[in-house]
Amino acid sequence: MDLPATQQLAQVMSQATAPAFVLGAVAGFVSILLGRMTTIIDRIRSLNGVGEDDRARAHLKSDIPRLQRRASLLNSAVRLALFSGMCTALLLVVGFSSAFLQLRHEYGAAILFGIALCLLGASLFKFSQEVRIGLSEADHYR
Repeated sequence: MDLPATQQLAQVMSQATAPAFVLGAVAGFVSILLGRMTTIIDRIRSLNGVGEDDRARAHLKSDIPRLQRRASLLNSAVRLALFSGMCTALLLVVGFSSAFLQLRHEYGAAILFGIALCLLGASLFKFSQEVRIGLSEADHYR
């Protein structure tokens, strides 16, 4: 087996720039999503700790279903973003592997990149739904 030419490896490395940036963006996005989810779960736990005999705060428990819906949306967004990241990582592996094996990979790479972006877009959509509920929740308690 012949080793790939340095020019071919340089081309693959330059083509890996966009997926590497997407991978970094996905990691940051997942961090934001998990931070929001942690805050919501802590709030649910806090509300679950309110006793029924605490009349001053018992009405706050009515917000639990809305918080659970937000947590569910964030969970879906995290899952979709992680799948996007895995698809992007696979894209990088396929790109470098195909260079070493001297195989054409452009169509497969384009398909994987498209799938990764669609998954990221779906994750962003779920996040937008959660943000909308969170904003309406803030308006609800004014």
